[in-house]
Amino acid sequence: MSDAPHPFESLTPDVVMDALASVDLWGDGRLQALSSYENRVYQVQLDNGPAVVAKFYRPERWTSAQILEEHTFAQQLIEAEVTVVGPMHLALAAPKAQSSPSTLNYFGGFAFSVSPWRGGRPPELDQPEVLEWIGRFLARIHEVGEQQPFSHRPSLNVETFALASRDVLLAQELIPLDVQAQWERAFQEALNVLSSFKDLKTPGHAGPDDDPIAFIRVHGDCHAGNILWTPTDVPMAQGPGPHFVDLDDARMAPAVQDLWMLLSGDRAQRTFQMSCLLDGYEQFRRFDRRELALVEPLRTLRLIHYSAWLAQRWSDPTFPINFPWFGSSDYWKGQIQMLQDQCEAMQDPALMV
Repeated sequence: MSDAPHPFESLTPDVVMDALASVDLWGDGRLQALSSYENRVYQVQLDNGPAVVAKFYRPERWTSAQILEEHTFAQQLIEAEVTVVGPMHLALAAPKAQSSPSTLNYFGGFAFSVSPWRGGRPPELDQPEVLEWIGRFLARIHEVGEQQPFSHRPSLNVETFALASRDVLLAQELIPLDVQAQWERAFQEALNVLSSFKDLKTPGHAGPDDDPIAFIRVHGDCHAGNILWTPTDVPMAQGPGPHFVDLDDARMAPAVQDLWMLLSGDRAQRTFQMSCLLDGYEQFRRFDRRELALVEPLRTLRLIHYSAWLAQRWSDPTFPINFPWFGSSDYWKGQIQMLQDQCEAMQDPALMV
């Protein structure tokens, strides 16, 4: 593994402030790092204006075209009056010249964007009315998402989340030898089950008589941490209800990808939660009930991909500090058990809603 410093080590507070100044945003010195492992995100108080959130993208993760597709999706949602926090259009400060303002700018070797700061708290997902409200807004996101596909961003499927993840983990030799063979067997068993879900294979599998589940543009990482909730009794400029943030993982996927991460508890609890979400969702958009069979396969893909994500980020000093257990035999024994459990879960009947 290379001993070269990670690019983010050069992203000092001075560089953050200078990057903002390059687009004519002048911080007053108050800079707060926000929770984000993938990118570096800061809340910055401006001299003459409200606070903003500056996001510096992890180098070499997305191309500029892929980032701009995310920004275009966010802008389309905002224009459709969906409460998504999107990036601002900013122009380079004089005397530098730029033909037009852009949501994506560059400074010091980093691509960055700036968004308005929005307040809120995590949603109370044990409240039926909260789930229904979120369901309505997810349907509106998907109404926009189905209008056109992504051209540059990938799809969520077995190839991108399972096979590619396996290749990364084996190539980097991060699975201890005493458990590697067991993990490979458990992975293959899970892959065999995943392969029975034809809609999660590489897009294009469908024959002339097939009726495949639709892949649309989705949020992609819709868990409680990416939803800011403003209560009805708290006056906020953006209004009450859910406000979706962080479209960084937006990609082509079935609509249920934005629903299943909001579920928790036993089967009865998850069934009730999904019912509440769909009560709101179907006020705006039809939901294909066949997608309920994809909940556990999608969970399996995410769990496999998570290990590869950690492996690919291991050269970032933040990761060994925050995930010291990764790479231990105990961690991988847990992953083996998880894959075995998911093989059973994927073969259980789908939620009946």
